[in-house]
Amino acid sequence: MTTFILGVLTTLIILFMFGRLKLSSGRPVIERAINRRLSEGPYIVAVGGGTGLSTLLRGIKSFTRNITAVVAVTDEGGSSGRIRNEWGMLPPGDVRNCIAALAENDSELRRILDFRFDRGELKGHSLGNLLLLAVTEMSGDFSRAVERMNHLLSIRGRVLPVTTEGITLMGKTKDGLKVKGELDISAHGHELSEIWLEPVDAKTLPDVLSAVDDADVILLGPGSLFTSVIPNLLLEDFSDKLKTSNVPMIYICNLMTQPDETAGMNIVQHLDWVSAAIGKTPDFVIVNSGSIPEDIVERYEGQGANPLYIDDEQRKIIREMGCECVEVDIMSVFDSEKEKRVLRHDSQKLASVIFKIARRLGED
Repeated sequence: MTTFILGVLTTLIILFMFGRLKLSSGRPVIERAINRRLSEGPYIVAVGGGTGLSTLLRGIKSFTRNITAVVAVTDEGGSSGRIRNEWGMLPPGDVRNCIAALAENDSELRRILDFRFDRGELKGHSLGNLLLLAVTEMSGDFSRAVERMNHLLSIRGRVLPVTTEGITLMGKTKDGLKVKGELDISAHGHELSEIWLEPVDAKTLPDVLSAVDDADVILLGPGSLFTSVIPNLLLEDFSDKLKTSNVPMIYICNLMTQPDETAGMNIVQHLDWVSAAIGKTPDFVIVNSGSIPEDIVERYEGQGANPLYIDDEQRKIIREMGCECVEVDIMSVFDSEKEKRVLRHDSQKLASVIFKIARRLGED
């Protein structure tokens, strides 16, 4: 991408943003009442990345605006990977998705930020990724750029990268094969015996650590186990902060295994990996109790994914781990722009369960 094109994009995008992209309803009295209610909500720290975290955020912003989304920065694919390789910037894709999810009108903003160029030097890049690149170039720092985006779009809460250091996922399989990078980790996840970050002494963003101190509840997931959730927990100072914190932690389990990454794994094994990364077991695990339609099960199984259902043996193990298992129907089936009959967490159902737990904890 030439400097000229980036310069033109920067000018257009900043003019666009400062041209007051008003995505709110324009009803100030109602908005003030809603904002007052949301400002009194619990302080939530949500840790993850990818589609899972942005789905969660769209739900919990209906209950509180006191949200800090902590986002993994190990993405290597697509537009994010190209920007990382060509510009030496941290991958912006997951951060972009979370910012859009916390916007007042997330569907409209998401369409704008997700706009993807289909030709020329910009082919494959999304507008949101280029916006973050432009603001990073102007700010000279990725975390400052993300903070500026938080303010520019007046989102409910804030989005933070877990670190501003360039980190790489590393792992070793049970056969002793060393794997490097998110793509390789994902392809060998179910074979892993060990996973870590390089450099091993990478530091967590200080604001992330401060957010944990202020939190009422910490959420882990949903999202890809080895490439969205665990990368955050591999930062030693972050895992230490979580381990010594008295803030209740909730792990939100995926609906399905992922091809290669978690193939053949059950809910207990997911929880084991998360617990090992932190050094203690989360207080709660939320699992789906809804019955997944057979046609979706068959299609996903054809892709190498299987439903993550709980059984009596797993319930017993989880209870012995000191973790409370919350079983509830939190799935949703819908048609996406790319595919029909897609299985996802229902953001509103999931958020409702989380805040029921939070209220119960507040009453204890």
